[in-house]
Amino acid sequence: MKQAAKKDIFQIFAEKVRDHKDLESRWAILQETRVEYFRGKDFVSFLRNHPELKDVLESDKNLESEDIANILLRKNLIVRCDRVVKIVRPGKRKLSTWPAHLEIFHDQVFSDNDAFFAWTFVNRRPLWQTLLAFFWPVLTLAICLFPVYPHQVKLLILYFCAGLLLLILCLLLLRALVFGVLWILIGKRVWFFPNILAEEATLKELFQFLPKKDEDERPKWTARLFYAVVAVLVILLLRHHAPDEAARARYQRRVSNIIDDVLEWDPRLALSGIMEKQTVFNGTDSENNVTDGSEGSTEKISQPGDPEDGRELYETEDGPIFDQHEAEEIENVEETDH
Repeated sequence: MKQAAKKDIFQIFAEKVRDHKDLESRWAILQETRVEYFRGKDFVSFLRNHPELKDVLESDKNLESEDIANILLRKNLIVRCDRVVKIVRPGKRKLSTWPAHLEIFHDQVFSDNDAFFAWTFVNRRPLWQTLLAFFWPVLTLAICLFPVYPHQVKLLILYFCAGLLLLILCLLLLRALVFGVLWILIGKRVWFFPNILAEEATLKELFQFLPKKDEDERPKWTARLFYAVVAVLVILLLRHHAPDEAARARYQRRVSNIIDDVLEWDPRLALSGIMEKQTVFNGTDSENNVTDGSEGSTEKISQPGDPEDGRELYETEDGPIFDQHEAEEIENVEETDH
């Protein structure tokens, strides 16, 4: 019972440490699983700056950071990992500070020298994630019902989405422009919002404004000069082939017509159009039926021997006959009798 109680205490301690904002951590791929991990040296400095968290451990609160980490390792609350890429890539001066791919280290002992530790337990889901999971289907249904919205709501959604898209494009363009100018002029790689295009990043890391420290080698002046000339040539080429006012006006009208068609579409108009087509179709069928009936009546009341009938009338003693062969046979029989 005492061991189980201690296990519960260290579980609570691990959850508090993981949820604390001052412990720097990242996300990586460990054996095809996305895990959250931290560095050993950050764990030691974190407990040094926040000794009050050790009060949860009760009798074990006086243990050193290394001893606490080793207990967490034995209880499988954390696992020691190592970077997959262990060699410096071409163009880099040192290994990545936060690798994106990890593997389990063979010796599960705590170390603060280039050691990484991943949390093994599932963290409690925040309230905003629960609300997002609830509202996501509602948002999907609302997007599907966009065609039936009132005109003013459609305009509001259109302007909001267009403004958001324009903001993202301007942000990416400004970010690339600042990087290109600073790289050509001073040879520094400065990316504002460095994680905005990252595949594995938390919401906090995604909107991090300050750039990362440049760890790559300084580019050669010949390469910077070459890309500067290429940039100038591209700008001159785009300026020379820029569309005139008439072409821009035509394109604007075309886009405006497309937007108007989307905004002014109404399911009631579509249904009325379908009903009108159905009415026209039914009317056409009725006229065809009347015409066919008239032709059938005409055939029935047409007199034999009429020019419209298309058959020749042959007079015999037994009455009119329409078949020529039958009339000839009757005449032969009469001649034989005589």
